Amino acid sequence: MIDAIQFSPQTDTSAMRKASEALEAAFLTEMLKFSGVGEEKGPFSGGDGANQFASFYREAQAQKLVEGGGIGLAEAIFRSMQGQANDAS
Repeated sequence: MIDAIQFSPQTDTSAMRKASEALEAAFLTEMLKFSGVGEEKGPFSGGDGANQFASFYREAQAQKLVEGGGIGLAEAIFRSMQGQANDAS
């Protein structure tokens, strides 16, 4: 879950960084879902149980992608949030 941030002159940049990375991870999770990552198809697939846990796999993959630098979305969001915080001051 992504916590809301109230912009003020004292807005903590680590909170903004954490929120922007969480948003990028959520975006990547959805992208991985639509690309079929974690879905098994075939006669020996895991069935409904495996499909339920595939979401955890996608979330973990997305988080690792973000930790490895991501696709740059978190940085763009972070810069936008910094600008809004500066405008609020």
